[in-house]
Amino acid sequence: MKALYLLCLALGSSAFAQTITFKGCYNLFDNQPYILTKTGVDAYNKNIYITTPVTGDQDCGGLGTCEFKIQWNNALTRWEFLADSGNGTFVNPYLIYYNSTGNNAALNPPSNTVGTWIENTTVTNGDCGGNLTGANSTMTGDVHTTVLGTTDLMTKSKIQIFPNPVAEIISVSGIDDAQSVQIYNMTGQLVASEIFNKKINVSKLTSGVYLLRIKTKDSQIHEFKFVKK
Repeated sequence: MKALYLLCLALGSSAFAQTITFKGCYNLFDNQPYILTKTGVDAYNKNIYITTPVTGDQDCGGLGTCEFKIQWNNALTRWEFLADSGNGTFVNPYLIYYNSTGNNAALNPPSNTVGTWIENTTVTNGDCGGNLTGANSTMTGDVHTTVLGTTDLMTKSKIQIFPNPVAEIISVSGIDDAQSVQIYNMTGQLVASEIFNKKINVSKLTSGVYLLRIKTKDSQIHEFKFVKK
């Protein structure tokens, strides 16, 4: 496969339709733009974007054909960038990237500076060159560009996890209404889920970077990255 030099996502809108123009991950998607158009909203009022028309014959290097969808996954509370498996139905799509921002209220996908668009290396084998950042990609237009509102930012600033990096126990301070805690690895796999405790035992995790997700009783989500020694 070709080497990846640049990954670029650009979003825009017109007077008639909201569109997303994607160009990047050349190892899998070839060096060409793909236009995704807003096709509607889901049951949670989140916008859905799909390459249209879906013909099943849009050439796409390593995947054969490229039909893309950006949509909200409410079960995992994250935005996902999906590639169709080739039949145009998105019944069993490939998860290419996912983005957990901690903001369930946004109707549009996040920009690449909000949270992190994480490459799902279990599907791409790392061929997309890593997570999307402001240094290796761009995403502008119909996207939300702040993770949390002012009130939420003030709340999150009071919540702390320590130590980080951690060997055995992560302590959480600044939150009293938490309900549950989940830990994901950087490929998006859930590796731990339990009732919230201010002392979280991570000693059984292998060394690496993880996402700690704390859910409150009123369904707010707070997320923190940590490094397991």
